[in-house]
Amino acid sequence: MTDSPSSQSKHRLAPRQQAVFARALIGVVAVLLTVLVQWGPSFGLSHLDNISFGSETLRDQFIRWRATTDVEPRILVVDIDEASLAAEGAWPWSSSRIADLVEILLSRYEARGVALDIVREKAGDPEGDMRLAALSTHGPLVLGQAFDFDYEQRRPEPLRQGVPAGALPQPAPQARTADGYIANHAGFAGARHVGNIGFVPDRDGVLRHVPLLTRFGGRDYPALGLALLDCCSGARAPALPDAAHMRIPFKRDWEAFTIASATDILNESIDPASARGRLVLVGSSSLGLGDRVTTPHAAKRPGLGVQAEILSALLDRQAGSTPAPWPGRLIACAFALLSALLATLAFPRLPAWASVALLGLVSALWLRAAYEIAPHDPLFSTTAPLLSNLFLLAVAVPYQWQLAQRRSRRLLGTLQQYVAPSVVRELLRSDLEDPLAPRQLDVTTLIADMEGYTTQVESLSMEESARLTREFLDCLTGPVIAGGGTLDKYTGDGLVAFWGAPLPIEQHADRALDAARTIVERVEALSLVREAQGHPPLRVRIGIESGPAVAGDFGTSFRSIYTAVGDSVNTASRLEQAARDFPYDVIVGAGTVERALRHGFIALGERRLRGKGKATALFTPSDIPRSRSAAPDMTEVAAMAAVKGSS
Repeated sequence: MTDSPSSQSKHRLAPRQQAVFARALIGVVAVLLTVLVQWGPSFGLSHLDNISFGSETLRDQFIRWRATTDVEPRILVVDIDEASLAAEGAWPWSSSRIADLVEILLSRYEARGVALDIVREKAGDPEGDMRLAALSTHGPLVLGQAFDFDYEQRRPEPLRQGVPAGALPQPAPQARTADGYIANHAGFAGARHVGNIGFVPDRDGVLRHVPLLTRFGGRDYPALGLALLDCCSGARAPALPDAAHMRIPFKRDWEAFTIASATDILNESIDPASARGRLVLVGSSSLGLGDRVTTPHAAKRPGLGVQAEILSALLDRQAGSTPAPWPGRLIACAFALLSALLATLAFPRLPAWASVALLGLVSALWLRAAYEIAPHDPLFSTTAPLLSNLFLLAVAVPYQWQLAQRRSRRLLGTLQQYVAPSVVRELLRSDLEDPLAPRQLDVTTLIADMEGYTTQVESLSMEESARLTREFLDCLTGPVIAGGGTLDKYTGDGLVAFWGAPLPIEQHADRALDAARTIVERVEALSLVREAQGHPPLRVRIGIESGPAVAGDFGTSFRSIYTAVGDSVNTASRLEQAARDFPYDVIVGAGTVERALRHGFIALGERRLRGKGKATALFTPSDIPRSRSAAPDMTEVAAMAAVKGSS
């Protein structure tokens, strides 16, 4: 048994419901895109890597904008630069030279501690090795060692040089696993503090993250900066929620750190106060030594500068001066939800260009928000809401444009002959499912007609009669359309128009009165031209009334018309007929007088109109002059007196 056509229609969504459902679905998909990008890596969605790198690129730009040139007062960088190599000899330096440098920094310059961004995988001169071993075992010296994290390109043989040292006494909850190392030779195996200087750039070659703790052979080893902090800072080490994958904040570039040439330290040619109480990093920026990396600031930055950045960030954590954590992922999802809601609610009421402009504005606001959030959340994707907006641009805007075009064609086919263009535009922007469906509205109806039309045309040829009719109707129609009115129909030598439908408008009574005044002026101008040609004068009679009426598309399956019906419409017709008894071209009912805000009126008394059970108060606008062609004779004056006396 199959459903009847009527029962099937009940199961189908109406066009308006279909559009609402489609817009809601588009919005949900847009929000889900942000959710997937924010938490995709956690779900194992590796195909989102390209989007993630787009987010990293945007973060890099934020870092460059936010970078400060303020000097870091807690750190001294001792650089074995080109001048040092030229003065003290080519690399590698002897262990004794390195020991001299460390001892001068600790004794003469009173540094709190020294860390070497250097690995001594081969034994040097025995005396120098003994001095460095003693300093690393009993003094504030941290040696360096480099762990290898080469997971994607496995070497035929894992790196195994030297002897790892400085392991933590207990395993940490988080640590990044290494598969090789380059460590110091066995003479430094007893060193208490040794830090990892190895790292792996992201796939685009930019270094953004470092492991603070590295796991190898079941033991955990700290990064160089963390080992120096633990050894020599004199304060408790900071908590490490991201020990396996810390994002380097890069608050300062290389030039913002206090840098001293190693040869100046060896010669003791700088002010001792420049290093007193500081933590010192010793390494090389020499191009010849090849310790260069790409950072968010620029390419080919000294690796020693990265170690300084890490140490500075750890000192900030230790001091509790890092930015407070914010839920960046949740904020991004909330922003995507806001964009989706705006698209769902605003796009149906906006033209396509305005929808695109709105998305651009929302995207700009998100960029500003992401700039503020980035220092507070190292994990959230800065580009995810932009991806949602791009989806809305590619799907929601064209979909809404398609709906608008379909609706425009349907409406224009019905309205373009008798509704002002401004009203059509408002209808197209409205969210009404069927703006032409009959509904009750408060309207003002204007009915105009030529007095003595038969007398005017009886002596004219057919062509002249047609020209007169056309010119007279032009005088009536132009002000109606210009004033935002709806042309109901022509009545031979007159018309019916109304304001307040198909869309409600403010001050519809005043608009109708404005149109009536313009009509009278234009008919008067046409009459003067015709009088100069020897024709009799023209007069227009206008009736206006305001009140409730049912306006909509009425008719049959063969033909329909958009019109308004109701008592106020009938009253306007009777008022137009009553104008023949007055020296005024425009007769207005009480409903219009009550609603008009910008016009004054002259009371004309009461009259029982045809079809009315009781007398109706009549008025004329005080700002529309008496008609020249309707100057009252004595009979008219007596009639007016009788009307006033009865009132």
